[in-house]
Amino acid sequence: MRYFFIVFALFLFVGCSQHTGKPDIKKSAAKPFEIYDLVNIPQDAEYFSKFIDNNNTIYDIQRKYNTRYFSVWNIDKPRESIESIVWPFIAFTPPGSYGENLQLHKQSFFDEMIQSANFQEYATLNKKGLTLREVNLRAFPTIKPLLRDPTLAGEGFPFDYLQNSTVHANSPIFISHYSEDKEWAYVFSSFASGWIKADEFVILEDDDRELWQSAQQIYIIKEGVAIYDASEDFLYKSKIGMSFAIISEDETSYKVLTVASHIGSRAIYSSSIISKEIATKEPLNLSVENLPNIVKEVSKTNYGWGGMYEQRDCSSMLRDMYTPFGIWLPRNSYQQSRVGKVISLKDMDEEEKIKVIKENGVPFQTLLYRKGHIVLYVGTYNDDIVVFHNTWGIKTKKDGVEGRLVVGRAIFSTLKLGKELKYYDEKSELLKNITSMNIITE
Repeated sequence: MRYFFIVFALFLFVGCSQHTGKPDIKKSAAKPFEIYDLVNIPQDAEYFSKFIDNNNTIYDIQRKYNTRYFSVWNIDKPRESIESIVWPFIAFTPPGSYGENLQLHKQSFFDEMIQSANFQEYATLNKKGLTLREVNLRAFPTIKPLLRDPTLAGEGFPFDYLQNSTVHANSPIFISHYSEDKEWAYVFSSFASGWIKADEFVILEDDDRELWQSAQQIYIIKEGVAIYDASEDFLYKSKIGMSFAIISEDETSYKVLTVASHIGSRAIYSSSIISKEIATKEPLNLSVENLPNIVKEVSKTNYGWGGMYEQRDCSSMLRDMYTPFGIWLPRNSYQQSRVGKVISLKDMDEEEKIKVIKENGVPFQTLLYRKGHIVLYVGTYNDDIVVFHNTWGIKTKKDGVEGRLVVGRAIFSTLKLGKELKYYDEKSELLKNITSMNIITE
């Protein structure tokens, strides 16, 4: 089996080399509340709501959500070739790869993963299904982590390179094939792919799938509210980014279709009552009333690399945030930076960038991108550009050695977050490294 990957190794190396995503971590004696921006800039979307163009416009992008969301139910085989999905087995090798015990992985670990992946069966099952709960998409069929050198800033815990993304409960998926022992399955969601455990999803019959996606959907607008099935057994908690198919409604609530159990791989259907206080049937307008409320809700989770621990990173926060507005975004920061009207900021000096952002940016609809990170432009404070983002921390450098001041949550900041710190790494600041802006509604 291992020889299969040798055939692809040279071919894949260039295509996979862009998957870098160097994360940020290093403990520091400084505390987040000592950071100037977090003390002096309002950490509340209500303040910046005055910059929102308060209209009821429905944008073209809001009419396409369901098509993108259910796209994996309307294909007969994976869109991606096997060459494009085996990149982890080329990118990750024993040198520099650490396990949960902070010891180097041995070659036997990678041999086992290659054998388990069973890629000779790729695209042979080709079934459509639903996730039963929030699931982790893994790059290898294992829950074991793969860390880089934990002694280096930007590496080690919590940056598990096998964590690709998370997918919400009751989300559409396409199932390519099972691992050799059938404990895992390789699946595609509308925005990412990876391995999930076989007991974390169900396969749907064609008729059920068609009814589900043709039904009116609701969008969750509140975090952390318990959702129960028809027998009042707990299913999961509400999370921005979730949506459900409506069965019926009354003045105060929606009755929605839910699946949380199965016989074999077949779904056992139930229903749940969801209050209209935590969900909306129609996509929200990007208005002064709605945007601050959703920003407040997604701010309740801390930073989570790849969505680990049911938290969010920079791009997953933005992706979830826009779901109640009926706006589908890709998963990673680079792909998000290509949505809508893109304006290049490359090769501009700081003053030019500031001028272009202020003149062209639409608050709460404009993303600013630097390699590996993406932020939302929300307006200005004391004439400084302010952005909303979920960030791990601030890069520092002392005597040529990199460090990190950990923030680990969603914040409002300037593009020079941490500039007052003694060992601030000016070369890594947001403003210097932003290369593009994009208005997602244009």
